[in-house]
Amino acid sequence: MSRSKGKNPKGTRNVLVDLGFEDAEELSVKVILAMKLNALIDQRGLSQTEAAAVIGMSQPKVSQVRRHKLQNISLERLMHALVSLDQHVQIVVQPARRANAAGITVAA
Repeated sequence: MSRSKGKNPKGTRNVLVDLGFEDAEELSVKVILAMKLNALIDQRGLSQTEAAAVIGMSQPKVSQVRRHKLQNISLERLMHALVSLDQHVQIVVQPARRANAAGITVAA
């Protein structure tokens, strides 16, 4: 990516968009879900092997989540892992209030 000389590029609220990731919105959602999943694993004091058994992932996949290497892990898999740890995952679809406000938001 190039910058215009003498001008500051206008940033968005999503640093992944600003860095040029094509799948920035999906990756942002995955990061939020992974952070919550990692916090729950830490709170329960689970090893990666124990976490894998509880959430139905392989230990290498749990390791990827722990390191936020999320390219090969689906949103669905992350949501199911959270449900396995007694969490309620809710997806809400509603009209955007402004034309440029369309997008994905996750609260964890």
